[in-house]
Amino acid sequence: MEADWEVEIGGDAPVIDACCDGRVDLRGAPELAAQLPESEPLPAIARALVQLNSDLSPVWTSKCDVWSPEDFDPDELDADDREGKCALACYIDLLPRSDRRWPSTDQAVAQCRMICARLHNQPLRCCRADLIVRQAHIAPGRHDVAITAYLTACGHLLDSARATLESALSAFVSAILHSDDPATPASKLQ
Repeated sequence: MEADWEVEIGGDAPVIDACCDGRVDLRGAPELAAQLPESEPLPAIARALVQLNSDLSPVWTSKCDVWSPEDFDPDELDADDREGKCALACYIDLLPRSDRRWPSTDQAVAQCRMICARLHNQPLRCCRADLIVRQAHIAPGRHDVAITAYLTACGHLLDSARATLESALSAFVSAILHSDDPATPASKLQ
């Protein structure tokens, strides 16, 4: 699976706002994930959100969305022309649990590197993940760093793009839940 990361902090870069009005806190009410409007076009996002907000997860989520991008490059998704007809994408804002804060941008970048290394080992084509380290407002008056994860998949039909995105989401969640596992060789983190 294709995966990459970058840092967008400062200037006009977007800021993740975990205190925004209307946010649904899935940590205490995971059953609400299936009722989110984003679950309609992509039911797998509800399953991903439940897992990412579980007590076993090193992160929690604040916002997400699903859309069909019109402009995408099939080459970046490791797809040929036939597979690159339709695309489906989603994003999920990931925030560290309070006991696992990323006190610096470097630590969030290290987390992204680990996740990307795990995703590169997945034999998935026609999809990619892009992790963006951003400034975040996790609690009133508190500034931290967090990660926005963009996942994009394509296919010859929207249904095939959806199926590939569901597989990519599953691999992504697994990479997050096992990101503290020392089994990822250091050479893959470079």
